[in-house]
Amino acid sequence: MMKPFDLKQSLVCYCDFDGCLHDDAVFWHPKYGIYVGTPGRTLFEWMPILENLFEPYPEVKIVLSTSWVRMRDFRFAKGQLSPSLQARVIGATFHNREMRKDEFDQMSRGQQVLADVERRRPKSWFAIDNDSAGWPDHLRDQLVLTQDRFGLSELRVQQEIQSILDTCFQI
Repeated sequence: MMKPFDLKQSLVCYCDFDGCLHDDAVFWHPKYGIYVGTPGRTLFEWMPILENLFEPYPEVKIVLSTSWVRMRDFRFAKGQLSPSLQARVIGATFHNREMRKDEFDQMSRGQQVLADVERRRPKSWFAIDNDSAGWPDHLRDQLVLTQDRFGLSELRVQQEIQSILDTCFQI
């Protein structure tokens, strides 16, 4: 049985996949499925970094802000994560029953995240994404911006996330 959570006591991380948990050059082929087009890179290769960063903070919840939810579905996208990260997932920015795909697709990533923040009303939140479009200047400090080819593997990104966690939980 899943423990109930209180968003007033949690920190919500809006997490993208491509350009964050792995290289941004992700493609789909009818014969091979989903794959990374950059030689030497693999899907979700930087996921252990996020697991390690979040491990001391059970209060951190995840909202999927990835096109994988929109292109496939929520269950599929969530299922790509490790069990420890799956246990933190509380939803996605795209809701099949609540919004039209065409309207959602017209929104920038920043607008998608901010619309979800307005719906959920978490006490604290931040986003990990390689797309800075649509982020208002006054909320830029809540975006950990990654580079397409390096994602969470960059020490700067890891330090930014750690700083947010330390500040939120005052360690």
